[in-house]
Amino acid sequence: MKARDPSTITPSTRPKLPDLATLPTFSLLPEKVDGIITATASSALPTPTLDIFGGHPLRILIAPSGFKESLGPEDVADAIEAGIRKVVDRNCTIIRKLPLHDGGEGFCRALVAAHGGEIKEEIVTGPVGWPIESHLGLIGEDRKTAVLDMAAAAGLRLVPKDLRDPTVTTTYGVGELMKKALDEGCTKIVIGCGDSGTSDGGAGMLQALGVRLLDEHGQELPKADGGRSLSRLQKLCWCGVHPRLREDVEAKVQIEAVCNIKNVLCGPKGVARIYGPQKGATPEQVDLLAAALDKFAQVAEKEMEKDVSHAPGSGASGGLGAGLLLLGAKLRPRSEAINEYFEFDRVFEQQWDFVITAEGSLDSQSTQGKMTTEVARRAKRHGAQVVALAGTIGEGADGCYSAGIKAFTSILRGPSSLEDAIAETEKLLKDGAEKVMRMILVGLALGRRNV
Repeated sequence: MKARDPSTITPSTRPKLPDLATLPTFSLLPEKVDGIITATASSALPTPTLDIFGGHPLRILIAPSGFKESLGPEDVADAIEAGIRKVVDRNCTIIRKLPLHDGGEGFCRALVAAHGGEIKEEIVTGPVGWPIESHLGLIGEDRKTAVLDMAAAAGLRLVPKDLRDPTVTTTYGVGELMKKALDEGCTKIVIGCGDSGTSDGGAGMLQALGVRLLDEHGQELPKADGGRSLSRLQKLCWCGVHPRLREDVEAKVQIEAVCNIKNVLCGPKGVARIYGPQKGATPEQVDLLAAALDKFAQVAEKEMEKDVSHAPGSGASGGLGAGLLLLGAKLRPRSEAINEYFEFDRVFEQQWDFVITAEGSLDSQSTQGKMTTEVARRAKRHGAQVVALAGTIGEGADGCYSAGIKAFTSILRGPSSLEDAIAETEKLLKDGAEKVMRMILVGLALGRRNV
Protein backbone atom coordinates (compact mmCIF):
# COMPACT_ATOMS: atom_id res chain seq x y z
CA MET A 1 0.00 0.00 0.00
CA LYS A 2 1.29 3.44 -0.91
CA ALA A 3 0.87 6.21 1.64
CA ARG A 4 -1.38 9.06 0.63
CA ASP A 5 0.56 12.15 -0.34
CA PRO A 6 -0.20 14.85 2.27
CA SER A 7 0.69 17.53 -0.27
CA THR A 8 -2.62 16.81 -2.02
CA ILE A 9 -4.46 18.18 1.01
CA THR A 10 -4.72 21.91 0.39
CA PRO A 11 -6.39 24.73 2.36
CA SER A 12 -9.27 24.61 -0.12
CA THR A 13 -9.85 20.87 0.32
CA ARG A 14 -9.29 20.75 4.07
CA PRO A 15 -12.61 21.02 5.96
CA LYS A 16 -12.74 24.32 7.80
CA LEU A 17 -13.36 24.46 11.52
CA PRO A 18 -16.17 26.79 12.59
CA ASP A 19 -15.22 30.39 13.32
CA LEU A 20 -14.93 31.26 16.98
CA ALA A 21 -16.87 34.22 18.26
CA THR A 22 -15.38 34.06 21.74
CA LEU A 23 -13.02 31.81 23.62
CA PRO A 24 -14.29 30.48 26.97
CA THR A 25 -10.72 30.16 28.27
CA PHE A 26 -10.26 33.92 28.15
CA SER A 27 -11.04 35.81 31.34
CA LEU A 28 -12.81 38.60 29.41
CA LEU A 29 -14.89 38.60 26.26
CA PRO A 30 -13.27 40.41 23.32
CA GLU A 31 -15.81 43.22 23.21
CA LYS A 32 -15.34 43.83 26.93
CA VAL A 33 -11.57 43.96 26.50
CA ASP A 34 -11.91 46.37 23.60
CA GLY A 35 -14.04 48.67 25.74
CA ILE A 36 -11.71 48.64 28.68
CA ILE A 37 -8.54 49.09 26.67
CA THR A 38 -9.88 52.13 24.89
CA ALA A 39 -11.16 53.66 28.12
CA THR A 40 -9.73 57.05 29.11
CA ALA A 41 -7.69 57.57 32.22
CA SER A 42 -10.61 59.31 33.91
CA SER A 43 -12.69 56.12 33.76
CA ALA A 44 -10.28 54.28 36.07
CA LEU A 45 -10.54 54.70 39.81
CA PRO A 46 -7.60 56.66 41.27
CA THR A 47 -5.24 54.39 43.22
CA PRO A 48 -1.57 54.54 44.27
CA THR A 49 -0.71 51.95 41.64
CA LEU A 50 -2.56 53.84 38.93
CA ASP A 51 -0.41 56.86 39.69
CA ILE A 52 2.67 54.76 38.93
CA PHE A 53 1.12 53.86 35.60
CA GLY A 54 0.69 57.52 34.72
CA GLY A 55 -3.08 57.41 35.08
CA HIS A 56 -3.58 54.67 32.49
CA PRO A 57 -4.58 51.06 33.21
CA LEU A 58 -1.75 48.55 32.82
CA ARG A 59 -2.59 45.90 30.22
CA ILE A 60 -1.24 42.43 30.92
CA LEU A 61 -1.68 39.29 28.83
CA ILE A 62 -1.01 36.02 30.63
CA ALA A 63 -0.11 33.39 28.03
CA PRO A 64 1.53 30.30 29.59
CA SER A 65 2.03 26.70 28.56
CA GLY A 66 1.30 23.89 30.99
CA PHE A 67 3.81 22.38 33.41
CA LYS A 68 4.20 18.68 32.64
CA GLU A 69 2.85 16.29 35.28
CA SER A 70 1.67 19.21 37.37
CA LEU A 71 -0.64 21.97 36.06
CA GLY A 72 -2.43 22.50 32.77
CA PRO A 73 -2.24 25.85 30.93
CA GLU A 74 -5.49 27.13 32.47
CA ASP A 75 -4.28 26.36 35.99
CA VAL A 76 -0.92 28.00 35.30
CA ALA A 77 -2.66 31.13 33.99
CA ASP A 78 -4.89 31.28 37.09
CA ALA A 79 -1.88 30.94 39.41
CA ILE A 80 0.00 33.73 37.64
CA GLU A 81 -3.04 36.01 37.80
CA ALA A 82 -3.40 35.32 41.53
CA GLY A 83 0.23 36.34 42.07
CA ILE A 84 -0.19 39.54 40.09
CA ARG A 85 -3.37 40.44 41.98
CA LYS A 86 -1.42 40.40 45.24
CA VAL A 87 0.49 43.43 44.00
CA VAL A 88 -1.66 45.55 41.71
CA ASP A 89 -5.05 47.12 42.27
CA ARG A 90 -7.84 45.39 40.37
CA ASN A 91 -9.27 48.72 39.17
CA CYS A 92 -6.10 49.81 37.42
CA THR A 93 -5.02 46.63 35.66
CA ILE A 94 -6.56 44.85 32.69
CA ILE A 95 -5.65 41.17 32.67
CA ARG A 96 -6.58 38.69 30.00
CA LYS A 97 -5.60 35.02 30.00
CA LEU A 98 -4.63 33.02 26.94
CA PRO A 99 -3.70 29.48 28.03
CA LEU A 100 -1.44 27.94 25.39
CA HIS A 101 -2.48 24.48 24.29
CA ASP A 102 0.30 23.25 22.05
CA GLY A 103 -1.09 19.81 21.33
CA GLY A 104 -0.12 18.34 24.68
CA GLU A 105 -2.30 17.22 27.54
CA GLY A 106 -5.59 19.12 27.67
CA PHE A 107 -5.57 20.07 23.98
CA CYS A 108 -8.65 18.00 23.18
CA ARG A 109 -10.79 19.36 26.02
CA ALA A 110 -9.72 22.95 25.30
CA LEU A 111 -10.57 22.69 21.61
CA VAL A 112 -13.91 21.04 22.37
CA ALA A 113 -14.72 23.82 24.84
CA ALA A 114 -13.77 26.51 22.33
CA HIS A 115 -15.91 24.99 19.59
CA GLY A 116 -18.87 23.85 21.69
CA GLY A 117 -18.27 20.17 20.96
CA GLU A 118 -18.66 17.06 23.08
CA ILE A 119 -16.32 14.70 24.89
CA LYS A 120 -16.62 10.91 24.59
CA GLU A 121 -15.01 8.91 27.38
CA GLU A 122 -13.22 5.75 26.26
CA ILE A 123 -11.19 2.88 27.71
CA VAL A 124 -8.00 2.21 25.76
CA THR A 125 -4.61 0.55 26.16
CA GLY A 126 -2.28 2.82 28.12
CA PRO A 127 1.43 3.36 27.44
CA VAL A 128 2.51 0.48 29.70
CA GLY A 129 -0.16 -1.89 28.38
CA TRP A 130 -2.76 -1.44 31.10
CA PRO A 131 -6.33 -0.34 30.34
CA ILE A 132 -6.84 3.34 31.14
CA GLU A 133 -9.62 5.89 30.99
CA SER A 134 -9.15 8.22 28.05
CA HIS A 135 -11.28 10.41 25.80
CA LEU A 136 -11.72 12.00 22.41
CA GLY A 137 -13.73 15.01 21.28
CA LEU A 138 -16.21 15.63 18.48
CA ILE A 139 -16.60 19.13 17.03
CA GLY A 140 -18.30 20.82 14.11
CA GLU A 141 -22.01 21.14 13.44
CA ASP A 142 -22.18 17.54 12.21
CA ARG A 143 -19.75 16.25 14.85
CA LYS A 144 -17.66 14.69 12.09
CA THR A 145 -14.33 16.17 13.17
CA ALA A 146 -12.66 14.15 15.92
CA VAL A 147 -10.09 15.71 18.24
CA LEU A 148 -7.69 13.88 20.52
CA ASP A 149 -4.42 14.53 22.29
CA MET A 150 -2.04 11.60 22.24
CA ALA A 151 -1.10 12.39 25.84
CA ALA A 152 -4.55 11.19 26.93
CA ALA A 153 -3.61 7.70 25.76
CA ALA A 154 0.19 7.60 25.80
CA GLY A 155 1.37 10.58 27.83
CA LEU A 156 4.31 10.59 30.20
CA ARG A 157 1.96 11.27 33.12
CA LEU A 158 0.37 7.86 32.47
CA VAL A 159 3.69 6.04 32.90
CA PRO A 160 4.42 5.21 36.56
CA LYS A 161 7.81 6.53 37.59
CA ASP A 162 9.13 3.04 38.35
CA LEU A 163 8.13 1.85 34.84
CA ARG A 164 9.67 4.62 32.75
CA ASP A 165 11.34 2.68 29.97
CA PRO A 166 10.57 4.18 26.53
CA THR A 167 11.79 1.03 24.79
CA VAL A 168 8.57 -0.71 25.86
CA THR A 169 5.91 2.02 26.14
CA THR A 170 3.36 2.06 23.33
CA THR A 171 1.09 4.32 21.29
CA TYR A 172 -1.43 1.49 20.83
CA GLY A 173 -4.10 3.45 22.74
CA VAL A 174 -3.70 6.39 20.35
CA GLY A 175 -4.58 4.08 17.47
CA GLU A 176 -7.57 2.78 19.43
CA LEU A 177 -8.88 6.34 19.84
CA MET A 178 -8.41 6.93 16.11
CA LYS A 179 -10.23 3.70 15.32
CA LYS A 180 -13.18 4.80 17.45
CA ALA A 181 -13.28 8.08 15.53
CA LEU A 182 -13.24 6.20 12.23
CA ASP A 183 -15.99 3.88 13.42
CA GLU A 184 -18.03 6.97 14.37
CA GLY A 185 -17.87 8.06 10.74
CA CYS A 186 -15.63 11.06 11.31
CA THR A 187 -14.22 12.58 8.13
CA LYS A 188 -11.35 14.37 9.82
CA ILE A 189 -9.15 13.56 12.82
CA VAL A 190 -7.10 16.24 14.56
CA ILE A 191 -4.35 14.88 16.82
CA GLY A 192 -2.39 16.91 19.35
CA CYS A 193 1.17 15.61 19.68
CA GLY A 194 2.88 16.53 22.93
CA ASP A 195 3.75 15.36 26.46
CA SER A 196 4.39 11.83 25.21
CA GLY A 197 5.76 8.96 27.26
CA THR A 198 6.58 6.79 24.24
CA SER A 199 9.23 6.31 21.59
CA ASP A 200 7.85 3.62 19.28
CA GLY A 201 7.63 5.56 16.01
CA GLY A 202 3.85 5.24 16.12
CA ALA A 203 4.16 1.48 15.65
CA GLY A 204 1.58 0.72 18.34
CA MET A 205 -0.85 3.17 16.75
CA LEU A 206 -0.43 1.48 13.36
CA GLN A 207 -1.04 -1.95 14.88
CA ALA A 208 -4.26 -0.77 16.54
CA LEU A 209 -5.43 0.42 13.11
CA GLY A 210 -4.80 -2.98 11.56
CA VAL A 211 -1.29 -2.64 10.14
CA ARG A 212 0.78 -5.78 10.70
CA LEU A 213 4.48 -5.45 11.51
CA LEU A 214 6.38 -8.54 10.32
CA ASP A 215 9.86 -9.91 11.04
CA GLU A 216 12.19 -11.67 8.58
CA HIS A 217 10.24 -14.92 8.98
CA GLY A 218 6.92 -13.28 8.21
CA GLN A 219 5.87 -13.54 11.84
CA GLU A 220 3.95 -10.65 13.33
CA LEU A 221 5.76 -8.60 15.94
CA PRO A 222 4.01 -8.56 19.34
CA LYS A 223 1.32 -5.91 19.58
CA ALA A 224 1.98 -2.89 21.78
CA ASP A 225 5.56 -4.00 22.42
CA GLY A 226 7.21 -0.61 22.21
CA GLY A 227 10.05 0.71 20.12
CA ARG A 228 12.44 -2.12 21.00
CA SER A 229 10.64 -4.60 18.74
CA LEU A 230 11.24 -2.43 15.66
CA SER A 231 14.82 -3.67 15.52
CA ARG A 232 13.36 -6.93 14.10
CA LEU A 233 11.04 -5.26 11.60
CA GLN A 234 11.30 -6.37 7.96
CA LYS A 235 7.91 -5.66 6.42
CA LEU A 236 4.76 -3.59 6.85
CA CYS A 237 1.58 -5.42 5.87
CA TRP A 238 -1.36 -3.09 5.12
CA CYS A 239 -3.89 -5.76 4.12
CA GLY A 240 -5.77 -5.48 7.41
CA VAL A 241 -5.68 -1.69 7.81
CA HIS A 242 -8.96 -0.04 8.81
CA PRO A 243 -11.21 0.13 5.71
CA ARG A 244 -11.58 3.90 5.94
CA LEU A 245 -7.80 4.34 5.66
CA ARG A 246 -7.45 2.43 2.40
CA GLU A 247 -6.30 4.19 -0.74
CA ASP A 248 -9.32 3.08 -2.76
CA VAL A 249 -11.86 4.61 -0.34
CA GLU A 250 -13.83 7.31 -2.14
CA ALA A 251 -14.13 9.67 0.84
CA LYS A 252 -10.65 9.60 2.35
CA VAL A 253 -10.33 10.48 6.00
CA GLN A 254 -8.13 13.51 6.58
CA ILE A 255 -5.70 13.25 9.46
CA GLU A 256 -4.06 16.37 10.81
CA ALA A 257 -1.46 16.43 13.59
CA VAL A 258 -0.39 19.45 15.63
CA CYS A 259 3.25 19.01 16.53
CA ASN A 260 6.71 20.45 16.90
CA ILE A 261 7.68 20.36 13.25
CA LYS A 262 11.38 20.65 14.13
CA ASN A 263 11.54 17.19 15.71
CA VAL A 264 12.88 14.46 13.43
CA LEU A 265 12.91 10.67 13.77
CA CYS A 266 16.53 9.71 13.10
CA GLY A 267 20.09 10.98 13.28
CA PRO A 268 22.12 12.76 15.99
CA LYS A 269 19.13 14.99 16.72
CA GLY A 270 16.62 12.18 16.38
CA VAL A 271 13.86 11.75 18.90
CA ALA A 272 15.50 8.85 20.77
CA ARG A 273 18.67 10.81 21.51
CA ILE A 274 17.03 14.15 22.29
CA TYR A 275 14.01 13.05 24.29
CA GLY A 276 14.73 9.44 25.29
CA PRO A 277 16.57 10.40 28.51
CA GLN A 278 13.67 12.66 29.55
CA LYS A 279 11.39 9.62 29.36
CA GLY A 280 13.67 7.46 31.49
CA ALA A 281 15.98 5.86 28.92
CA THR A 282 19.50 4.85 29.93
CA PRO A 283 22.36 5.52 27.47
CA GLU A 284 22.14 1.86 26.34
CA GLN A 285 18.39 2.15 25.81
CA VAL A 286 18.87 5.37 23.84
CA ASP A 287 21.21 3.51 21.46
CA LEU A 288 18.75 0.63 21.17
CA LEU A 289 15.86 2.97 20.37
CA ALA A 290 17.86 5.00 17.88
CA ALA A 291 18.84 1.85 15.98
CA ALA A 292 15.25 0.50 16.09
CA LEU A 293 13.78 3.75 14.74
CA ASP A 294 16.45 3.80 12.01
CA LYS A 295 15.28 0.31 11.01
CA PHE A 296 11.64 1.45 11.02
CA ALA A 297 12.50 4.33 8.67
CA GLN A 298 14.50 2.04 6.35
CA VAL A 299 11.65 -0.47 6.03
CA ALA A 300 9.11 2.31 5.45
CA GLU A 301 11.24 3.87 2.70
CA LYS A 302 11.87 0.54 0.97
CA GLU A 303 8.22 -0.52 0.94
CA MET A 304 6.37 2.79 0.68
CA GLU A 305 8.91 4.95 -1.16
CA LYS A 306 8.55 7.49 1.61
CA ASP A 307 11.52 8.74 3.60
CA VAL A 308 10.36 9.64 7.10
CA SER A 309 13.79 9.56 8.73
CA HIS A 310 14.29 13.33 8.66
CA ALA A 311 10.87 14.55 7.55
CA PRO A 312 9.78 17.65 9.50
CA GLY A 313 7.75 16.53 12.50
CA SER A 314 8.57 12.85 12.05
CA GLY A 315 10.05 12.74 15.54
CA ALA A 316 7.03 14.33 17.22
CA SER A 317 5.77 12.43 20.27
CA GLY A 318 8.44 9.76 20.22
CA GLY A 319 8.17 9.29 16.47
CA LEU A 320 4.38 9.16 16.36
CA GLY A 321 4.72 11.79 13.62
CA ALA A 322 6.48 9.23 11.41
CA GLY A 323 3.68 6.71 11.85
CA LEU A 324 1.11 9.38 11.04
CA LEU A 325 3.02 10.34 7.89
CA LEU A 326 2.72 6.74 6.72
CA LEU A 327 -1.06 7.13 7.05
CA GLY A 328 -0.94 10.21 4.84
CA ALA A 329 -1.41 12.65 7.69
CA LYS A 330 -0.55 16.32 7.41
CA LEU A 331 1.79 17.48 10.16
CA ARG A 332 1.20 21.12 11.04
CA PRO A 333 3.49 23.44 13.03
CA ARG A 334 2.05 24.19 16.45
CA SER A 335 1.93 27.94 16.02
CA GLU A 336 0.12 27.76 12.66
CA ALA A 337 -2.46 25.25 13.84
CA ILE A 338 -3.07 26.82 17.24
CA ASN A 339 -3.61 30.17 15.58
CA GLU A 340 -6.36 28.63 13.43
CA TYR A 341 -8.00 26.63 16.20
CA PHE A 342 -7.91 29.25 18.98
CA GLU A 343 -7.67 32.54 17.05
CA PHE A 344 -4.25 33.11 18.54
CA ASP A 345 -3.21 36.15 16.50
CA ARG A 346 -6.46 37.99 17.17
CA VAL A 347 -5.41 38.50 20.77
CA PHE A 348 -2.32 40.42 19.65
CA GLU A 349 -4.41 42.82 17.62
CA GLN A 350 -4.97 44.52 20.98
CA GLN A 351 -2.20 46.52 22.61
CA TRP A 352 -0.53 44.89 25.62
CA ASP A 353 2.05 46.47 27.90
CA PHE A 354 3.36 43.20 29.26
CA VAL A 355 3.00 39.55 28.29
CA ILE A 356 3.79 37.01 30.98
CA THR A 357 4.39 33.51 29.70
CA ALA A 358 5.60 30.34 31.42
CA GLU A 359 6.80 26.81 30.82
CA GLY A 360 8.30 23.99 32.84
CA SER A 361 11.82 24.29 31.50
CA LEU A 362 13.42 27.17 29.64
CA ASP A 363 16.48 26.03 27.69
CA SER A 364 17.93 25.65 24.20
CA GLN A 365 14.87 23.67 23.08
CA SER A 366 12.53 26.54 23.94
CA THR A 367 13.34 28.32 20.68
CA GLN A 368 12.74 25.14 18.68
CA GLY A 369 9.01 25.44 18.21
CA LYS A 370 7.78 25.85 21.78
CA MET A 371 4.76 28.07 22.28
CA THR A 372 6.39 30.39 24.83
CA THR A 373 8.82 31.76 22.25
CA GLU A 374 6.11 31.81 19.58
CA VAL A 375 4.18 34.13 21.89
CA ALA A 376 7.29 36.23 22.44
CA ARG A 377 7.87 36.66 18.71
CA ARG A 378 4.31 37.90 18.20
CA ALA A 379 4.46 40.18 21.24
CA LYS A 380 7.78 41.63 20.08
CA ARG A 381 6.23 42.64 16.74
CA HIS A 382 3.50 44.50 18.63
CA GLY A 383 5.82 46.26 21.09
CA ALA A 384 4.87 44.33 24.25
CA GLN A 385 7.47 43.43 26.88
CA VAL A 386 7.65 39.67 27.53
CA VAL A 387 8.63 38.07 30.83
CA ALA A 388 8.88 34.28 31.21
CA LEU A 389 8.50 32.20 34.35
CA ALA A 390 10.08 28.75 34.29
CA GLY A 391 10.38 25.78 36.58
CA THR A 392 14.03 25.38 35.67
CA ILE A 393 16.50 27.39 33.61
CA GLY A 394 18.66 25.14 31.47
CA GLU A 395 21.62 25.45 29.13
CA GLY A 396 20.94 27.66 26.14
CA ALA A 397 18.11 29.64 27.74
CA ASP A 398 19.85 32.88 26.78
CA GLY A 399 18.82 32.15 23.21
CA CYS A 400 15.26 33.10 24.22
CA TYR A 401 16.27 36.76 24.29
CA SER A 402 16.57 36.82 20.51
CA ALA A 403 13.04 35.40 20.26
CA GLY A 404 11.62 38.39 22.12
CA ILE A 405 11.66 37.34 25.77
CA LYS A 406 13.04 40.37 27.59
CA ALA A 407 13.55 38.70 30.97
CA PHE A 408 13.08 35.27 32.55
CA THR A 409 13.37 33.77 35.99
CA SER A 410 12.95 30.45 37.74
CA ILE A 411 10.08 30.05 40.19
CA LEU A 412 12.16 27.72 42.40
CA ARG A 413 13.30 29.20 45.69
CA GLY A 414 16.21 26.85 46.26
CA PRO A 415 17.35 23.25 45.85
CA SER A 416 14.30 21.01 45.58
CA SER A 417 13.43 17.50 44.47
CA LEU A 418 11.36 17.11 41.32
CA GLU A 419 8.52 15.59 43.35
CA ASP A 420 8.43 18.54 45.75
CA ALA A 421 8.60 21.06 42.92
CA ILE A 422 5.70 19.38 41.12
CA ALA A 423 3.63 19.31 44.31
CA GLU A 424 4.24 23.02 44.96
CA THR A 425 4.01 24.32 41.39
CA GLU A 426 0.86 26.35 41.96
CA LYS A 427 2.28 28.16 45.01
CA LEU A 428 5.65 28.66 43.31
CA LEU A 429 3.95 30.22 40.30
CA LYS A 430 1.90 32.58 42.46
CA ASP A 431 5.00 33.66 44.37
CA GLY A 432 7.04 33.99 41.19
CA ALA A 433 4.39 36.12 39.47
CA GLU A 434 4.12 38.34 42.55
CA LYS A 435 7.89 38.94 42.58
CA VAL A 436 7.97 39.70 38.86
CA MET A 437 5.11 42.15 39.23
CA ARG A 438 6.86 43.93 42.09
CA MET A 439 9.97 44.31 39.95
CA ILE A 440 7.87 45.68 37.08
CA LEU A 441 6.36 48.26 39.43
CA VAL A 442 9.81 49.34 40.57
CA GLY A 443 10.83 49.89 36.94
CA LEU A 444 7.63 51.80 36.16
CA ALA A 445 8.04 53.98 39.25
CA LEU A 446 11.61 54.86 38.26
CA GLY A 447 10.39 55.69 34.78
CA ARG A 448 7.70 58.01 36.13
CA ARG A 449 10.24 59.81 38.28
CA ASN A 450 12.16 60.82 35.18
CA VAL A 451 9.10 62.04 33.28
